[in-house]
Amino acid sequence: MGYEIVTQDVDVEVDGSIAMTAYLARPAEPGSHPAVLVCSELWGVTEEVRDVVRQVAALGYVAIAPNLYHRSGPETAAGLEESDANRQRGFELLGELTREGVEADLRACTAYVRDQAEATGKTGVLGFSLGGHIAYFAASRIDLAAAAIFYPGWLPVAGTALSRPEPLLEATSCIADRDVRMLLFFAELDHIIDADQRSRIDHALTTAGVRHETVVYPQAQHAFFFPGRGVYDKAAAEDSWTRVRTLFAAELSQ
Repeated sequence: MGYEIVTQDVDVEVDGSIAMTAYLARPAEPGSHPAVLVCSELWGVTEEVRDVVRQVAALGYVAIAPNLYHRSGPETAAGLEESDANRQRGFELLGELTREGVEADLRACTAYVRDQAEATGKTGVLGFSLGGHIAYFAASRIDLAAAAIFYPGWLPVAGTALSRPEPLLEATSCIADRDVRMLLFFAELDHIIDADQRSRIDHALTTAGVRHETVVYPQAQHAFFFPGRGVYDKAAAEDSWTRVRTLFAAELSQ
């Protein structure tokens, strides 16, 4: 059944002056509801991402998806429609992100949901593709209890501003220090994250002592989670969502 929810677009103040747009959903009834940050794909805060935010809220959490591209202009608030031209634009926007800016945005969101949306207790993060990369970054930087990460690109390589000058995977010891429990989902036929990268990621987590589990779905492809795409894998999507629910229930409700 789930919770009845309310949703709204909000403006989140960052560093005392910058206004960042975000999409927020929370249970309609008052009570103790932990927070979950939802980190978007390259396309930004699209309707697909908003639907995930609503699904998370229906589980009993205060969920918020920040528009991390907000410094590049107000037109980024609604996300990008998937196209070759917008893919290029997405990478341009990605190139304008900085570690300091993204960390400030994520911290501002956690503060906002506590101050303005009555979130209490622990915080989790959920991310897809680029959002998985950002979720890994978040787990190394801010106070989180759990991270559910779908097919995160560029962790072992210098592919984004968040993985330069050193690859983001080198921050894994910081995740261990914060005792964030990690759940990572990969696709066997992912054209971005091959078996060698998966092995390196798992090795780094194991060596650092991070509480984690990695799941690889046979024959699945990158972006298997979202319905309506040619690569959608219903079995993998449903199984992964069940595992996300279990992770958050175990780690955020304590």
